[in-house]
Amino acid sequence: MPNPPKSGVGKSARPKSSKIRPAGMPSRQDVMEFIQSSSTPAGKREIAKAFGLHGQEKILLKALLKDMADEGLIDIGPGRAFHKLGGVPKVTVLRIVDIDGSQPLAVPERWEAEGMAPPRLRVIERGRRSGALAVGDRILARTEEAGNGMIAHPMKVLAKSEELFLGVVEVGEDQRPYLRAVDKKIRVRPHIADLNGAQHGDLVLAEVSGRPPRLSARVDTILGDPFAPRSFSMIAIHKYNIPNVFAEGVEDEARRVSALPVANDKREDLRHLPIVAIDPVDARDFDDAVWAAEDEDVGNPGGFRAIVAIADVSYYVRPGSLIDREARKRGNSVYFPDLVVPMLPHALSSDKCSLRAGEDRAALACHLTIDEKGKLKSWRFSRAVIRVAANIPYEDAQAAIDGTKPHDLTDVALRPLWACWHVLAKTRDARGPLELDLPERRVVLDEAGRIMSVAVRERLDAHRLIEEYMIAANVAAAKALEAKVAPVMYRVHEPPSREKLVALKEYLASIDVPFALGQVVTPGTFNRLIHKLAETEQRLPAMEQILRSQTQAYYSPQNAGHFGLALGSYAHFTSPIRRYADLLVHRALVGAYDLEMPAPQDRSIPEHSWLSGEDRSHMARIGELISQHERRAMEAERETVDRYVAAYLSEHVGTVMDTKITGVQSFGFFATIKDLGGDGLVPVSTLGAERFRYDEASRTLEGESSGDTYTVGQHIALRLVEADPIGGTLRFELPEGASHLPMRGGRDRKPGGTRPFKRQGRPKNIRHSNNPRGKVKR
Repeated sequence: MPNPPKSGVGKSARPKSSKIRPAGMPSRQDVMEFIQSSSTPAGKREIAKAFGLHGQEKILLKALLKDMADEGLIDIGPGRAFHKLGGVPKVTVLRIVDIDGSQPLAVPERWEAEGMAPPRLRVIERGRRSGALAVGDRILARTEEAGNGMIAHPMKVLAKSEELFLGVVEVGEDQRPYLRAVDKKIRVRPHIADLNGAQHGDLVLAEVSGRPPRLSARVDTILGDPFAPRSFSMIAIHKYNIPNVFAEGVEDEARRVSALPVANDKREDLRHLPIVAIDPVDARDFDDAVWAAEDEDVGNPGGFRAIVAIADVSYYVRPGSLIDREARKRGNSVYFPDLVVPMLPHALSSDKCSLRAGEDRAALACHLTIDEKGKLKSWRFSRAVIRVAANIPYEDAQAAIDGTKPHDLTDVALRPLWACWHVLAKTRDARGPLELDLPERRVVLDEAGRIMSVAVRERLDAHRLIEEYMIAANVAAAKALEAKVAPVMYRVHEPPSREKLVALKEYLASIDVPFALGQVVTPGTFNRLIHKLAETEQRLPAMEQILRSQTQAYYSPQNAGHFGLALGSYAHFTSPIRRYADLLVHRALVGAYDLEMPAPQDRSIPEHSWLSGEDRSHMARIGELISQHERRAMEAERETVDRYVAAYLSEHVGTVMDTKITGVQSFGFFATIKDLGGDGLVPVSTLGAERFRYDEASRTLEGESSGDTYTVGQHIALRLVEADPIGGTLRFELPEGASHLPMRGGRDRKPGGTRPFKRQGRPKNIRHSNNPRGKVKR
């Protein structure tokens, strides 16, 4: 089998129209720039006219546009005008989905960018009677970008079409049924004109029409009890359009590729090594395993050799296959407290690609040589066959090292791993990555899916150990590909923007901590702030503010470094079972280092497992897409945990709890329950009859007559008055007689006689949380 091209785009990836492109023909980039910059809809005729194309050139342009549409670069809108995939046409049909005050909000009626959430456009009703548009209306509109969003100018109101909203049926005090949307952003509750058999409490899909306050709903589909096991997760899956059913043929193909032989002459045999997988106790898949030993080479005194073995997913999931297309559409696995929506079918994700103890498994192994100072001296990658000696929960590995729980592999496997980790930690300490050790919530369910408790996940040295090995392998993967001038899907984390640093400075000034904007900001800059606030009440809220100042990490073939880890080159290599970015890195390594396996005998399985020419040419677009998938998953996971927390607390309404203020606005402040989480609002209207002033710089509310002050980080006892599991929201109020006992003069005061909230006993069975791998998301 021929080797893949080492750089550039292979011949098979070039569209026919680009092979013989005459000098006057526009390139793909030229066409994209024209479509995006055109002030009017750009169809084939407009593009040809703009570039002065005639005769045969128009035929070539047609072929080029078809190729670009097939490749997912552009899409066609009304009037056969083109626009960038994931964008909104210059003129298109929109549907009004919400009214924010008097501002109509709309989404494109036609949206085919899989995995991308449709944008919300602000509808400007100039020249029209204000308030004429209502939820459910369809409009033909001209669109344009404005600031960080888009706006729409209505041209014509069209006939209505059916649009379904996800909500819960509620019967009000007037005995009339209402629809409460599960989306917290939709605050209206339309009257239900047609229940269609639905009853109070049912989760339904309904058609909504009209305009506040005269919205009307008709139930279309009854989905059942929103409090039943898995319902909270299904709400998020529906809301965010997360693909949770595999396309036809995908699972059959997964079963076929599972039969591919694991061992062959081209794989390095590592089955003699005591490699172990250290994961959460409830892990359902195991995609990484580690091994370390002192380096016997006299040229590396005090150094170590280590292996990070990762499931060889690229061997089974090949470019262009049904599984590959489905995996890219999903982008990543999504972890809910009660279920996982996997990126790959279970035949691979929790079976053939899962590194289970005692079974031969195909792996892509990263071999590391580490010197006595913790620096990576060298690395190499090989396709290997391994046999994991044991799957060890984090807690058991830690207990074995601490000597509180014996393990058969303590001396032969665990102690060398810990010794090597202590050496690696020297380099980590030297480079000074961002040290934000914030608590993470874990929803604990029993076997029936009922909520047992909500707790903070314990952070152990065993977690830090695995994290450091994964970081080392990720760095090695990026540098190995750079050495071959091969494509790299980098994990990019850019430094904070000046705007966010200004906001952080204002917050720090409110707690008398200086922060100079003119300095060169590094992770160490923030670490020094955190250390300065050690053993103080401000430390945790300051860490939260520092976290808010950070940019969102993303995937890109253009390297901009990883600010949070203080690394110049970083790629994700260690979790190809659950992240598509890692799969691309594996494919790039296979191609760059000639690690291809013999072609499978099953002709229905694509031959090669290296990065295809098509993927090479579309790395930027793929990076953007999977970054959006990741954000979608994070939002869905967070909202689902919020719903579980609210459901858990719904049995404790009326209880006074110890809370901490996490945010302050002019309309009130938000507080979270200590050691539990779950943000709730205290409306300013409930703070008393006096007027409260809001200071944006210090983020405080202060009573004009009493001087009572509420500020971020302040500890205060509050009574829980509402816990809404459907919206995932909480509402608090001051306990009776406590309206004048907030912070004064910089000191916290708590109302007397309150009973603290206590969590229930230890759980019988622990299920997945929103980060079930127990590893920091970098």
